[in-house]
Amino acid sequence: MPKTSSKPVKSAVKNGAPACRVALIGFGTVGRAVAKILCESGGNALRLTHICNRNVEKKKQPWVPQDVVWTDDVQAVLNSDVNIVIELIGGLSPAEQIVRGALEAGKSVVTANKQLIARRGPELLQLAASKGCQLEFGASVAGGVPVLPALRTGLSGDRLHGMAGILNGTCNYILSRIETARIPFSEALEEAQARGYAEADASEDLDGGDARAKLAILVLAGLHARVAPEAIRARTIRTVDSVDFDYAAELGCTLRQISRADLKADTLFADVGPCLVARDSPFGRVQRNLNLVLTSGQYGGDMAFLGAGAGGDPTAVAVVSDLMFVAERISAKGGRGVQEELAAPQISPDFETPWYLRFFVRDQPGIVARLAEILAAHRLNIDALLQKPGFDKASLPFVITLEPCRDSLLRPALEKMAGLDFMLRPCLCLPILR
Repeated sequence: MPKTSSKPVKSAVKNGAPACRVALIGFGTVGRAVAKILCESGGNALRLTHICNRNVEKKKQPWVPQDVVWTDDVQAVLNSDVNIVIELIGGLSPAEQIVRGALEAGKSVVTANKQLIARRGPELLQLAASKGCQLEFGASVAGGVPVLPALRTGLSGDRLHGMAGILNGTCNYILSRIETARIPFSEALEEAQARGYAEADASEDLDGGDARAKLAILVLAGLHARVAPEAIRARTIRTVDSVDFDYAAELGCTLRQISRADLKADTLFADVGPCLVARDSPFGRVQRNLNLVLTSGQYGGDMAFLGAGAGGDPTAVAVVSDLMFVAERISAKGGRGVQEELAAPQISPDFETPWYLRFFVRDQPGIVARLAEILAAHRLNIDALLQKPGFDKASLPFVITLEPCRDSLLRPALEKMAGLDFMLRPCLCLPILR
């Protein structure tokens, strides 16, 4: 059973007001942990009345009160007198239909579904506002790290213009293991899978799909802008080699998968992928499967949020925290009111940063001169050239770093380099974040 606190949840409703009736749809790892918290410490604020799941007879638990209704009939839950529906089944379908149905029925919804909020969040928020109810999704990004609630309350008085984060624990675990053990990427991935940090098919994590969905939600909540996850460029971490950590160390850096967004006028600069970060920076110090989010505001400056980004208990805490917030609003007869208008900026990956270019080449005279010629032709300035000794000349890795330039200016040069006869692999091109 999930470990939960024995301390009672403080009542979020006014004295004498009835507890909010709560239905839980989805009884997996997170759903079970949520139910455990509510059953042990719901207090006067929240009352779990329904649990809905497929094969419900196999899911029943003796620690759930006898008056809780177990069912596999979603429509029966939506037709009941519950005040709040918790959606924890994940994915787009049938989760979207369930959430829409609950909101249409005037029931508030709490969800941890990142794919749903990333792709349908603005429309669902508008629907909730039109029905006088609430949609909360604090557990959809960074699990138990209270980033979204902070954006909703603690930072709502600031004008945020940027955010960056380590949003995928799987990638951070793999990269930090390569860093500390200097093992191949494939070995680090196998270890992550064996420990349960990565799925058998980890493509959504490794290729940036998971992180960019979470970034889209952060942009929605913090920058009040509408962005489809697919509009954000995602770069894979599969091309990172252990030698990159050796060269990064020469530059006082390490490598992390970073999700970043910066809103300037009507353009949102956004990107997800491996980057070089200073070893002594907040990002450089984050190890294993932790998450970190940094926000930048016009008045409040930079804020940081660090913690466990996944797991049943941390995510369940975020879900129950959202429940408490909704219960308080219901008790106060409050609502979201009219949904605020969202900006629809142009999306661009065209950040201006220094760059790390790592090559694997078949050694021969004139390689550096040829590369320098291409860079000069595209008006790109070399900052440093790094070549560690002891490597096989038939597959020689070396690094060129560039002074700050736009991503769009660098791409044509990389395309030109790709056709050179001594190139054994495509150049690995990574931003250097200072």
